Amino acid sequence: MADTSLPQRQRPWPAINSDTEYFWEGIRLGELRVQRCESCAALTHPPRPRCPHCGSFDLGYQVVPGSGTVYSWVVFHHPLAPPYTEPYAVALVELRTGNRIVAQLTGLPLGEIRIGLPVTAEFTEVEPGLTLPVFRPAK
Repeated sequence: MADTSLPQRQRPWPAINSDTEYFWEGIRLGELRVQRCESCAALTHPPRPRCPHCGSFDLGYQVVPGSGTVYSWVVFHHPLAPPYTEPYAVALVELRTGNRIVAQLTGLPLGEIRIGLPVTAEFTEVEPGLTLPVFRPAK
């Protein structure tokens, strides 16, 4: 008899729907995509079903550089969510476009994180089929 059980996942996966599919497809391809209104050219993140600036439903996306600065951050200590076994940082990063994105911050000691720290995005397959953006200090 064939095994029809779902694979065991190590962490919660993002909810992907018609409003966010372009974003997650970009992450999988190593691109950071921000929603773009085709009517007024406003860039919006996180994705929404209509433009918050002009109300248009005519939306697309724009690939943006994955560089920005730490706007805010938090270090999770306890309770740790699977698969984490040590404290980890999550940052609110302000991109050069002015949009903000939440992602894990890696590549430096937790005590060296500061507001204004220049960072750049990487795209990491954290488990089979799940690629996430993470930010590291810019070189």
